[in-house]
Amino acid sequence: MALPRPTAADADRLSHRPGFALVGILRIPELQSSPLRAIVRRISIGMLALIAAATIVYLGRAGYKDNNGDELSYLDALYYATVSLSTTGYGDITPVSASARLINILVITPLRILFLIVLVGTTLALLTERSRQAFKIQQWRRKVRNHTVVIGFGTKGRTAVNAMMSDDVPADEIVVVDTDAAALEAAAGLGLVTVHGSATRSEVLRLAGVPNASSIIVAANRDDTAVLVTLTARELSPHAKIVAAIREAENTHLVRQSGADSVVVSSETAGRLLGIATTTPRVVEMIEDLLTPEAGFAVAEREVEREEVGGSPRHLRDIVLGVVRAGQLVRVGEAEVDALEAGDKLLYIRRVHG
Repeated sequence: MALPRPTAADADRLSHRPGFALVGILRIPELQSSPLRAIVRRISIGMLALIAAATIVYLGRAGYKDNNGDELSYLDALYYATVSLSTTGYGDITPVSASARLINILVITPLRILFLIVLVGTTLALLTERSRQAFKIQQWRRKVRNHTVVIGFGTKGRTAVNAMMSDDVPADEIVVVDTDAAALEAAAGLGLVTVHGSATRSEVLRLAGVPNASSIIVAANRDDTAVLVTLTARELSPHAKIVAAIREAENTHLVRQSGADSVVVSSETAGRLLGIATTTPRVVEMIEDLLTPEAGFAVAEREVEREEVGGSPRHLRDIVLGVVRAGQLVRVGEAEVDALEAGDKLLYIRRVHG
């Protein structure tokens, strides 16, 4: 089956846009505050401005005059501050002395502006949020390097992200690409950078920083989509490590030919576990334990320590499963890894304390 390829005209269409034009497509996570707390904070600012204005008017009450000719009480000052800051201005209390009018110009008027800002704070907050997002997007696009791009935030993508974060990968080093707004909202809730768009388009992958990524996880829902995404990602990033998940084993060679370094066949893996569970269910429990990094055991990777060089991986304190040498995995028991070398990495089973 011939797969559609992104055209040259599509490239850079998004990547050349300014940050403000990308708000809503590319989202940089922020610390979220409670809506109730924001409302309380706005009301508090407004009340402080009101009390400050009333106090200033009361202290200078000799320069004010009401319609009855009486001296202003604090209640009168509070009333004047209320109608003045809200720009109602009934005119029944007015500044008559030069000093009172000067204070109105220099103090009451700025407080009035502050009070109005609080009243229309929702609109201003929205505009501020867009401007802040635009600035963050520009900053992020200039600095993003050696991150992981996760394409698809369904069950597979979400589980992959959880596994990475459990292994202490910072949230700001993970970017999620998806077309589902709800999935992206969930990713943003974890503190991840998100890109809304189809990963089959090269400009969407460019926007996610694929050319500068160290690794790419393809967790698409369809195998043909996974093939196209892998091909496009490999063209943009010749050196990144690409791991792709597919449903059917017959498509493995297509994904590998498209540039994937590793391919996970979800249907076959699940099928094997189901089959093993019927005869040796404890084996499946152990496999699940190894794949769950929160507690129990987990498969991990570490550098060979200096004192371990020259020794056998079978004689170490850790249970070693394999040795990564020159980028290739060699299983323990092979003659070529009987003696460890500097620069080797060990795949071993470590104890996780939940």
